[in-house]
Amino acid sequence: MFENQPKGLWALALANTGERFGYYTMLAVFALFLRANYGLDAGWAGEIYSDFLMLVYFLPIVGGWLADRFGYGRMVTTGILVMFGGYLLLSVPLGGDTVALVVMLAALVLIGLGTGLFKGNLQVMVGNLYDDPRYKDKRDAGFSIFYMAINIGALYAPTAAVMIKDWAEHSLGYSSNDAYHFSFAVACASLIISMAIYYAFRSTFRHTEGAAKHAVPAGKGVEAKAAEPELSAEETKQRIVALCMVFAVVIFFWMAFHQNGLSLTYFADEYTATTSSGVQSMVFDVPWNLLTLTMLIVIVYSGFSVVQSKTPKGKGIAGVCALAAIGILVWRYLTSAHEAAVTAPIFQQFNPFYVVALTPFSMALFGSLASKGKEPSAPRKIAYGMLIAAAAFILMAVFSFGLPMPETVVDADGNTVGRHMADVTPNLLITTYLILTFGELLLSPMGISFVSKVAPPKYKGLMMGGWFVSTAIGNKLVGVGGYLWGSIPLAAVWFVFVAVCIIAALFMFAMMKRLEKVA
Repeated sequence: MFENQPKGLWALALANTGERFGYYTMLAVFALFLRANYGLDAGWAGEIYSDFLMLVYFLPIVGGWLADRFGYGRMVTTGILVMFGGYLLLSVPLGGDTVALVVMLAALVLIGLGTGLFKGNLQVMVGNLYDDPRYKDKRDAGFSIFYMAINIGALYAPTAAVMIKDWAEHSLGYSSNDAYHFSFAVACASLIISMAIYYAFRSTFRHTEGAAKHAVPAGKGVEAKAAEPELSAEETKQRIVALCMVFAVVIFFWMAFHQNGLSLTYFADEYTATTSSGVQSMVFDVPWNLLTLTMLIVIVYSGFSVVQSKTPKGKGIAGVCALAAIGILVWRYLTSAHEAAVTAPIFQQFNPFYVVALTPFSMALFGSLASKGKEPSAPRKIAYGMLIAAAAFILMAVFSFGLPMPETVVDADGNTVGRHMADVTPNLLITTYLILTFGELLLSPMGISFVSKVAPPKYKGLMMGGWFVSTAIGNKLVGVGGYLWGSIPLAAVWFVFVAVCIIAALFMFAMMKRLEKVA
């Protein structure tokens, strides 16, 4: 599963894990922070949230354009430094007045700019590792591993955000609103770790850092100057047009998917039961939930190692690890209180958990299909991902029939907050995130791999930036969820996202022959 990958993949993946941990720690509480700290209603909070996401994913096209001229490694380093400045500003508790709002918005601009320089260019460097003929057939698997590493950072982020906020509030005596800033400060520390990993293992990927006109693939012990074949103007045009079609489709996936930080978080806050009991409580019991999720992941990976290991010793070690993880889970269940509080931000742990846990199954499935010559093309996987995302929101719509409309109230501090309207089982959101993750695994890592493979060599940075621009537009449209919240019946909110996902999938299928021609 993880064999015969270039060494540089692991270093770049871990560097990205650190950066993503900080980003998702901040994002886990950001929408709730906007409403609590500045007294914003759901619509305005959603507007700022979606504008920030748009900025984060739009600016990689600028970063890609710069990197195609000045080098990918240089832009990655600059991006981390700029992001650090933004998170540092965001971590300072300044209250909720106009000055604090302006400083917060300035911090968001810096984080967006830094991410634009860092994120896309790091992924181009990952793609460049596979220009070496030795690794050509490992590209899709490599991006699946890279994507899994991103989600390892995201997995632990929601719990870290909740824990650090509670610690600042209850142990240090900060107000509820000021305590949010301590969650944001975690991102500063994670960026330091990310930079340390990047430079400690730079020798394994240094050959991928240059601009397109200077980069050379790594040869066997030597850096051989073997340029890719020059494309004709017509071939270049066909590839760019195909990529733009894919970009147009994924806009609507991200519009729906990133409701996890907005309307789905509102649903968790206002409609989901505030306590959990029995076995289910083990995934909500902060901080023990991290142990539970980690042991489940160990069981999955140990199980795969038992099946795939080539030696009896390897199978034995994997079996012992699986049994130890099961034993720890049993011990935890027997010693737990069997009841835990359910907070809205903690639901954001489930999507990255599913990504990490399901990636081996995804890789095994498509590896098996590839060996039989039946693996779907990347464009076809993306279309299937759109249909699966639609199914997730159909589930939300079905279980939202009969629920009352959302309401907002003003608390004792004058802040606008959502009123708790119902006690829906947490299993609804847990299952919804599972289905969304199936769609994400078909769309996101495969889409990134498709871009790195199809993009004309001299436009790699720009085209990877184009992938993020489509994500940015989708993130801007995330705000639709905020404006719909409380304006139309709850089930109708989810059917809006069902419709856009299905329409996008149908467009993808209609263009399939054209897309598969360049895949």
